Amino acid sequence: MTADTPTIHASAVLVGAKAVLIRGPAGSGKSRLAWDLVQAARQGALPFARLVADDRVHVEACAGQLLVRPAPALAGLIEIHGLGIRRLAFEPVAAVALVVDLAAADAARLPGHMAATTVIAGVTLPRLAVAAGMAALPLLLASLNTAPASN
Repeated sequence: MTADTPTIHASAVLVGAKAVLIRGPAGSGKSRLAWDLVQAARQGALPFARLVADDRVHVEACAGQLLVRPAPALAGLIEIHGLGIRRLAFEPVAAVALVVDLAAADAARLPGHMAATTVIAGVTLPRLAVAAGMAALPLLLASLNTAPASN
């Protein structure tokens, strides 16, 4: 990572071997979803989940993958609504496998192909668009634990 590696306003959680990058406007629930994923793993709903970054993440394309790292000043910190900033174990780097967009204007009951991907730093990634007010964790768990039906 170099000093000019871009940062974005997002959170990231390593789930299994790959990371989920969580984007959305301020107050949309990025930190909450990151915390919920960590708790889901502790409760057995996921095999493993650990925070990578909350609030700001460095993104870098490397060998066709998007790598995410915490901003150094925020490494290991997460905001928990009602408690404030808390310290948590974290991963220093992870490769992104899925982007979740919270409060997404294009979220749909039956999303089209174009809404199912996004490009960050030149890397095309699968995308899950979650409508404002929709519970993100159940939708994300369904995405991680099921396969699309064949047509």
